[in-house]
Amino acid sequence: MNHPTKSAAAAFRHRYGASPLHLLLTLACFALALYAGLRLFKGDTIGIAIWFVGAALLHDLVLLPAYSLTDHAAQLCFRRRAGAGERVPRPGVNYFRVPAFIAGVLFLVWWPLILQQGGHYTASTALSADGFLARWLLITAALFISSAAAWLVRSWLRLRPSRERARAQKRARKATK
Repeated sequence: MNHPTKSAAAAFRHRYGASPLHLLLTLACFALALYAGLRLFKGDTIGIAIWFVGAALLHDLVLLPAYSLTDHAAQLCFRRRAGAGERVPRPGVNYFRVPAFIAGVLFLVWWPLILQQGGHYTASTALSADGFLARWLLITAALFISSAAAWLVRSWLRLRPSRERARAQKRARKATK
């Protein structure tokens, strides 16, 4: 027997492509963005609009091609040998992508202070803007080091069955002698 709520939920999922909760959360995000936008526009409306258009253009015309080329270069570094026309997954590249992405986002958020261009920061907060470059470099180094350690552990665990097979074959050869 078909339950009516199950069939309605299944029909919604088939038509929408996701659960009703996804739609609800998406609408809540749009409502929050609209609220934040209205609060922002109460100040310098033209300046905010120019900033949004400039940020979109900067992203689409400069940043997207830059990080696409960087990602392509990283994929070439992590490529495996494959047959002609064969696409090989490159999971190792993710161990470069994630720390680079986090470091890039941190730089985009804090670039005025990292590059010591935030003179108004000290005046507004009475805190020194010194040390942001060193901290960002330390955080970036820690991200890449921890990612490299995770990659080494993953590689070691992935190769463990083949090492155990090789040991078993070696023991079998010794036992037959």
